[in-house]
Amino acid sequence: MRHPQLITIRSWPQRRRLLQARVSRLLASATYTKKWLVLGTFVGIIAGLGAVVFYDALRLSTYVLLQVLAGYRVPEPSGEGGALASAYFARPWAIPFIAGAGALAGALLVFTVAPEAEGHGTDAAIAAVHHNPRGVRMRTVFVKIVASALTIGSGGSGGREGPTGQISAGFGSFLARSLDLSPSDARITVASGIGSGIGAIFGAPLGGAVLATEILYRDDFEVEALLPSFIASIVGYAVWGSFEGFGPLFGYVGNYHLTSAKQLVWFGLIGILGGLVGLMYAKGFYGISSYFSRLSIPRWIRPAIGGVAVGCIGLAIPEVLGTGYGWIQAGLGPQLLRIPLWIVLILPLARIATTGLSIGSGGSGGIFGPGMVIGAFVGAGVWRLLEPAFPSLGHDPAPYVIVGMMSCFGSISRAPLAVMLMVAEMTGTLSLVVPAMLAVGLATLIVRRNDDTIYRSQLRSRSESPAHRILTGLPLLAMATAGQAMVPARCVLQAPGDLESFLESMDANGVSGAPLVDAEGHYVGVVTRDTLERETHDSNARDVEGLIDSTFAPIHESVHLNVVLETLTSTPQTWAPVVDDERHVIGTVAISDIVRNYRRTMQANLRRVSELAGSTGIHEIVVADDSPLVDLPLRSTSVPRGALITAVERGLDVIRPTGDTVIKSGDRLMALGASDDLDTLSKLASARS
Repeated sequence: MRHPQLITIRSWPQRRRLLQARVSRLLASATYTKKWLVLGTFVGIIAGLGAVVFYDALRLSTYVLLQVLAGYRVPEPSGEGGALASAYFARPWAIPFIAGAGALAGALLVFTVAPEAEGHGTDAAIAAVHHNPRGVRMRTVFVKIVASALTIGSGGSGGREGPTGQISAGFGSFLARSLDLSPSDARITVASGIGSGIGAIFGAPLGGAVLATEILYRDDFEVEALLPSFIASIVGYAVWGSFEGFGPLFGYVGNYHLTSAKQLVWFGLIGILGGLVGLMYAKGFYGISSYFSRLSIPRWIRPAIGGVAVGCIGLAIPEVLGTGYGWIQAGLGPQLLRIPLWIVLILPLARIATTGLSIGSGGSGGIFGPGMVIGAFVGAGVWRLLEPAFPSLGHDPAPYVIVGMMSCFGSISRAPLAVMLMVAEMTGTLSLVVPAMLAVGLATLIVRRNDDTIYRSQLRSRSESPAHRILTGLPLLAMATAGQAMVPARCVLQAPGDLESFLESMDANGVSGAPLVDAEGHYVGVVTRDTLERETHDSNARDVEGLIDSTFAPIHESVHLNVVLETLTSTPQTWAPVVDDERHVIGTVAISDIVRNYRRTMQANLRRVSELAGSTGIHEIVVADDSPLVDLPLRSTSVPRGALITAVERGLDVIRPTGDTVIKSGDRLMALGASDDLDTLSKLASARS
């Protein structure tokens, strides 16, 4: 006879969840500065450590696979030792074999354990910010580290920023889940993780912080993420530098001095070419990706085919193997003259092809790094071709290589300001700001005219973001809380229990999922019918840890409905359990409940406004220090019934008032009402009676 499968909860998970709940409440009640000092520090630490782990894994993989097994050493940038490339291939036959085998091993890991780790990573991280910031699984982080190290370390054409961005985003998502952060805080946490991780691994904290705000949109900024990203980037860079050093990636490149306006012509030319090549990069990369997606072969085989092809190309053009940062270093100095001219000119096209073969085929790696190599050799090609005929270009190729990097990838990534800052930090110079502004501006105009981007998960602007659309379109949601809109929970499961009784309870109440509480009634998580039905086919007992949907966010009863709706539209869930301060489940709230409450609120406000018709006006009233309104919630004040406070301006913040809003001295009240009632409110705000 089969024994019931009991679901039990260990004491440690109970204590952990209660601790997480307390920390979550402390963060929710903390000031903006305190909250983001704490969260930004956490994000920076884990992003910096993640960047260090991935960097070391990539260096080890490159050493073992390419240098030891294949007998070829790729060059390194100055900040990583500055080693030169091997003069020849010791075992040429091994290059395609190793590149294919590394890509195959990475693909097997990805498609077996975490398919979302496929590709260049940054797009997945951007999509997580917009649509499900709590949904990046931790297994994705570890799979991305290993798979990217195998793909790039075996010679695949890829960068390390994409994996680092997705790794840092995964840690940020884990933090958002663990602390039950609000959707807006979760988005900022994941975005600052992306920027701080990329900024750390490139030694460019300022550019990384700006990147977190710019990379999410084609034509907009996520301004709320700027200060948290500054904090996270500083901490992340401090962690990175403590392990790997603080010098710029390409060393301190000689300062450029603009001496004549005529010199800007050459930088304008690089900008135009950079924009055109950037468009070619995006179309070529996704064209190759589309070709591989149409192949009727298993997905895990496709990266191996791409890897073998890259290895074969690498035998003729070694500059396509690996990240290519060492070749950028060569282009910044006299070593550029030792590279054959035909390679300098063809390398941008070769890198586009090999990046598509390595990453577009389903391999794991970034596209930022290859974009910098492509742009660098656009600038190097212009200098090599024109310098003999036009001595005014000067004898130093570095300015043109640097501006080429900025214009090419800054334009096609739709993050021109961030990329300008990052490249400036990586080369240790800000003297090229004016030429860079011209080149990047022209390149961005070309890309913008064609409306293309290398990151397909970018939205056009904040108006297309689901979260911002809710805030601007439904302002009255901020006037009610989850506790006011919730309904009694139809089914609450209690552990310990068995799977069969849980299924019977769900069937009896007609639900497909229910909140689970422990023996003391504290909320643990949500269990779904699909999970239980799968488990009933397994005769082995399981504890609750394997059955809970950890991405399912509970809602505190005091949370306003705009935050609740943002949670339900930015995650796969369509309802949420409502909990009190002790994490007891006191109800549930769904989108239909929010709509019903919104209608009631709108009707109530319309009735109040209609009652005021005839002799109404709008006053701006400043609350004095000795006003009887100070330190009282609105519902406890003697505000005249004929006056409606529509907004409270406090410092730089504008608050939509509710009955629980506490009035402070210095608040500026926007009030609507009859003249007599507004006069009464003005007297209340000015002095105590």
